[in-house]
Amino acid sequence: MAVRSTDNTERPRIGLALGGGGPLGGIYEIGALRALDEALDGVDFNDLDVYVGVNAGSFVSANLANQMTTAQLCRIFVKNEAEVHPFHPEVFYRPAFRELGRRLLSAPGLLTEAVTRFLNNPYDQSFLEALTVLSQVAPAGLFDNEGLQDYLARTFTMLGRTNDFRRLRRSLYVVAADVESTEAVCFGAPGYDHVPISRAIQASTSSPGVYLPVEIDGRYYLDGTIRKGLHASVAFEDGADLVLAVNPQVPIDASAAVRNGSMKPGAITHSGMPNVLSQTFRTMVYSRMQSGIAQYARDYPDRDILLFEPTRDDAKLFFSNVFSFKSRRMVCEHAYQMTRRDLLSRADDLERRLAPYGVTVNREVLEDRNRTISTSLYGEMLPLYVAKGGKRRGVADRLDNVTDLFRKAQ
Repeated sequence: MAVRSTDNTERPRIGLALGGGGPLGGIYEIGALRALDEALDGVDFNDLDVYVGVNAGSFVSANLANQMTTAQLCRIFVKNEAEVHPFHPEVFYRPAFRELGRRLLSAPGLLTEAVTRFLNNPYDQSFLEALTVLSQVAPAGLFDNEGLQDYLARTFTMLGRTNDFRRLRRSLYVVAADVESTEAVCFGAPGYDHVPISRAIQASTSSPGVYLPVEIDGRYYLDGTIRKGLHASVAFEDGADLVLAVNPQVPIDASAAVRNGSMKPGAITHSGMPNVLSQTFRTMVYSRMQSGIAQYARDYPDRDILLFEPTRDDAKLFFSNVFSFKSRRMVCEHAYQMTRRDLLSRADDLERRLAPYGVTVNREVLEDRNRTISTSLYGEMLPLYVAKGGKRRGVADRLDNVTDLFRKAQ
């Protein structure tokens, strides 16, 4: 998986690596990044040296690389205050009608094949065993995320943004897995940078069984987390000295979650197959990610990685519904506050590790217990309203406008 190698000895290079987790994982990342953006002085999340994303992380990192701020991400994807094109979570879940229809039409032929096999050699296998060929009726994926690709293709060609990796100011890598070779592929790297960013994200977010594999240049691709959870090594190979990493995909420690009251006993098992599969997949990804973090220390001993992720005893994120506006706001705010607490608890160690990179921790922001995403977003709009008001409006009127806007956001 070749990436660009950048030799820059003038200053330390900082990268960002974002993991998967589906739509809710992306919402979590937006909240966590908003907290990091406020608390880490000296880091511009729209001017990092390299961005790496897989699954939902590819969606978020590509928007950051396209000069969408963390505040804008919150307003558009959590609060539905779209600048130009509205975002609706259902674009992730459009049934793959064509695939479903094609598979159903194949059923009579497969049934005929099964009966013929049995009649030609009834002693080779039982009739029920012969019928296992009907498993091919199952679709390659239940949903078609072409709607996501369409949405991103439109938004990346508006407001000075781009859908071309080669026209970005900084390196962006979107990781997907080749279905047939199982190898990880870095879209944005030489040889793969001609692929539209929107199409690469579509491939990277195509979770196996949930979405159809995405065809690009005659090959088929799926979610890159089946290889690794973070792919921070891609940022290191590009020359990053420090990688800030956000991983929203952690398995729930059910016993701890029950003890703290965020989950009832047996909730995962009793809630059906999707949550059982989710817990299983999270466990596999998380285990590989922990091994990867340890490997980074051996492979890149002179580099640093700072990881931010949810605690494993909190089930609020696990059972949230991406279609619920209230749930999306809760997840984003929860991620924001969890990351703020994590930053404050680790402030001494973080300041020591970040000092060589010219980054400091803003303790004043972190110690503000009344701070929320809403107050941070709309409180920062006050200078804009004051500037627009000029001499014709009083300060009280301007404050009223900001207050009204904040109330509507609630």
